[in-house]
Amino acid sequence: MTAAHEVRGQFRAVQGTLDDLGTPLAEVTFVVVDLETTGGSAADSAITEIGAVKVRGGVELGELGTLVDPGGPIPPFITALTGITTAMVTAAPRMDAVLPAFLEFARGCVLVAHNAPFDIGFLKAACAAQGYAWPAFPVVDTVDLARRVLGKDEVPNCKLGTLARFFRTRTEPTHRALADARATVEVLHGLIERLGSFGVTSLEELRGFAKAPTPEQRRKRHLADDVPSTPGVYLFEDAAGEILYVGKSGDLRSRVRSYFTGSETRWRVREMVGLAERVRTIVCATGLEAEVRELRLIAEHKPRYNRRSKFPERAIWLKLTAEPFPRLSIVRECRDDGARYLGPISSRRQAEEARAALHEAVPLRQCTQRLTVRLIERGRARTCALADLGRCGAPCDGRESPDAYAVHAETARAIMEGDVRPVVAAAQVRIDRLASELRYEEAGAQRDRLAAFVRAAARGQRLTALARLPELVAARPGFDGGWELSVVRYGRLAAAGTVPPRAHPRPYVDALIATAETVFPPAGGAPGGVALGAPPSSGATAEEMECVLRWLDLPGVRLVELDGAWTCPAHGAEGLRTWIDNAYASHDPEARQGRR
Repeated sequence: MTAAHEVRGQFRAVQGTLDDLGTPLAEVTFVVVDLETTGGSAADSAITEIGAVKVRGGVELGELGTLVDPGGPIPPFITALTGITTAMVTAAPRMDAVLPAFLEFARGCVLVAHNAPFDIGFLKAACAAQGYAWPAFPVVDTVDLARRVLGKDEVPNCKLGTLARFFRTRTEPTHRALADARATVEVLHGLIERLGSFGVTSLEELRGFAKAPTPEQRRKRHLADDVPSTPGVYLFEDAAGEILYVGKSGDLRSRVRSYFTGSETRWRVREMVGLAERVRTIVCATGLEAEVRELRLIAEHKPRYNRRSKFPERAIWLKLTAEPFPRLSIVRECRDDGARYLGPISSRRQAEEARAALHEAVPLRQCTQRLTVRLIERGRARTCALADLGRCGAPCDGRESPDAYAVHAETARAIMEGDVRPVVAAAQVRIDRLASELRYEEAGAQRDRLAAFVRAAARGQRLTALARLPELVAARPGFDGGWELSVVRYGRLAAAGTVPPRAHPRPYVDALIATAETVFPPAGGAPGGVALGAPPSSGATAEEMECVLRWLDLPGVRLVELDGAWTCPAHGAEGLRTWIDNAYASHDPEARQGRR
């Protein structure tokens, strides 16, 4: 191999060195690592198991595998996923003993992980906690490599289990660290074989390959040429005008251009770029307006390459039915039917946890039959075993009168409308009793139920308070010395604008109010929740209101005008939200995201 050097206007050939070729992959020592943890965030979770395999040139050089005592109980959800229980890690070494051994095992090697940001993030956090400087390990992510090497027609996704089946690995991933590390080794070797057809033979080429833009990305760069450098929303469209993807940014030009560079590694987005033929932009006055417009456009058009916010109508609610003997039901629509609603709730499992917490405090019936006095008098009501367990007063067989049951229903109604103290008190009694009996996993389950209820109630109360305001006008200092203005009506962003630097804001506020969208109140006044099932002209979706609330919570935001009373219940869940988040964050099964 030769290189050309210019000397006084002439070129002469110079023999290149072997260093110019990089480090051959056959000579690179890889340490493939996998972790199991108590949650999905290194900020509030801990490592429970480390598995690592050292390989070079396709030959295994060594293994390291050990359970790790995380210093606390393992949530039941994690136990169900990994099979690792609190009892298993009780006698395991702590991280202060495991980490030095791992760092020595991996010294001078290239770290490999499947979804590397997850595992490397936990290892960096462990080093910081133990007072170790993080070694400058080169890192290779097999997810990034798979997204570049394998097409969607070959694998539907890049989860470790999917890739293991595709490459027919001898070791099956089982959500245990060492087994998953062994499977990742075989996946890495399969990917390296594929990389040969791309001319990748060195470590340097391997690390740069996943970050390089595809030919389609390079070819479509001209789509960003006319995009302005302002806040707004961008829409990728195909040749037929179908909206493929909707996004928002404070700088449209910079964000759209990033889709055509190597920094964009998501295979779905790269596929979308290949189909796109134009980028349409909507300039917005403020970042909040851009965020809200993005949500509305996604909900309206449901672009196939957007994953979140596409179906706000599918929100989940906990409903106290309006019938002679009310019960708690999980529904997907909030109606003006005289019932009481708690929510919206993020998932059905969280709704079931919240319902269980409420049942612990109030002995409502848990059967699904439509129970009436006449049905009971005729002896045709079905009975269940909960009455014998003391979990229900059994109005179905006449043991509890309609008046006595009405007291329970009224208590549940008061809880859902704002006074959450009975649920918290009942849960705390059970948690304390279980903990005193050393039944920590059951106590953890009770904590999860309480956390689900408090978060759902706090969210509903915050949204309901905003949704009931006929009009709210707020201002936030702008970066240029002016002001950002927002007019919010019944929780919906009705108008957004700006005030130039050194200008008097009053005329701009008056003009914005006068031209703001007319918004009607939510159906039925949102009795206990925000009526997402109402027409679009009536209020806003929960996600839009949460965007508005986040903006209102920003430093420097000032209320300009307020029509109505903006309050939360005195004994509501909002005051407990921070306490729950701090006390139960490490036990929250929602924190661990599926990384495979």
